[in-house]
Amino acid sequence: MSTPRQNPAASGPSKSDLRRWRQYLADEQAEAAVYRDLARRRSGEEREILLALAEAEGRHEQHWRTLLGDQAGKPVRASFRNRFLGLLARRFGSVFVLALAQRAEGRSPYSDDADATPTMAADELIHEEVVRGLATRGRNRLSGTFRAAVFGANDGLVSNLSLVMGMAASGVGTHVVLLSGIAGLLAGALSMGAGEYVSVRSQRELLNASRPTQVTLEAAPVLNIDANELVLVYRARGMSLADAEHRAAERLGIHSCDCDPSLSLQPEAEHQVDQHEAVGTGWNAALSSFCFFASGALVPVLPYLFGLAGVTALLVSAALVGLALLGTGAVVGLLSGAGPLRRALRQLGIGFGAAAATYLLGLLFGATLG
Repeated sequence: MSTPRQNPAASGPSKSDLRRWRQYLADEQAEAAVYRDLARRRSGEEREILLALAEAEGRHEQHWRTLLGDQAGKPVRASFRNRFLGLLARRFGSVFVLALAQRAEGRSPYSDDADATPTMAADELIHEEVVRGLATRGRNRLSGTFRAAVFGANDGLVSNLSLVMGMAASGVGTHVVLLSGIAGLLAGALSMGAGEYVSVRSQRELLNASRPTQVTLEAAPVLNIDANELVLVYRARGMSLADAEHRAAERLGIHSCDCDPSLSLQPEAEHQVDQHEAVGTGWNAALSSFCFFASGALVPVLPYLFGLAGVTALLVSAALVGLALLGTGAVVGLLSGAGPLRRALRQLGIGFGAAAATYLLGLLFGATLG
């Protein structure tokens, strides 16, 4: 184990030192538990990586135990952030938890704490990248459906709030505003669902059309070695001339390419499978988009469904949509490993900006038609 940057025992640790070390100890124990809980829900390589992270946190834990010695005292509670993360890891174990863990690793105080070793500070930086890689795998698995869900909910909230505010500003009756909101909900949800289905299906078909076939396996045995068209196949796929010649020679069995392991034969559609996984399926995207658009579009009309009217209904509608926009923005921020507050405020600003513009247009048209 690495030694501390300075020896606090030389003059004896202060009470603030002891409090800080005890907190670090509790947080390291909590973080190790998070990784073990996540590992229980994984298998194969991901499980091994998570257990290795838990082991590293255990080494950090031992560092603080050594510094505390017989002054460890009663165990203290981990920070609220780590306790909350542990609860999520035990209950869910999803990419959402990994995204939160990524942010937690990125906020490690060890680089500014003289009592932590340089190795520990470096470990935390590396841990952030490791967790980022694990979270990216999960993001790829859900990105197609998640994109449709987020866009659907956001579009439902913004478009129907804009519609409701525009209609209300024009001076029409409350029942007309309500019917317009319901019509906007149904039309928008069907349109979004159909659009997502066509979009994802088209993207998957384009990927299928671009996927390399196994025709090279069938044609290779009878190709003219002196005029090797197989080299052209690999060059067309983006390889350099030297790489293509090595790959073609290996395919033809002329020699085994041992000069560069990256040139050895690999499953040709491996990358395409990852792309398909990230795109998702047409039906999943369509269903997510339909349901989330409908749920988002329902929020602005709720006050009218419960009998509110006039300015009161508009204010309640805007407040409900604002809370929902903050929520969707925060979720996107957390899953992307970014700050949730900034993303939430950005989502709120865009939504309210669109609604305000439509409201002003409604006032204009209402005054003109009136």
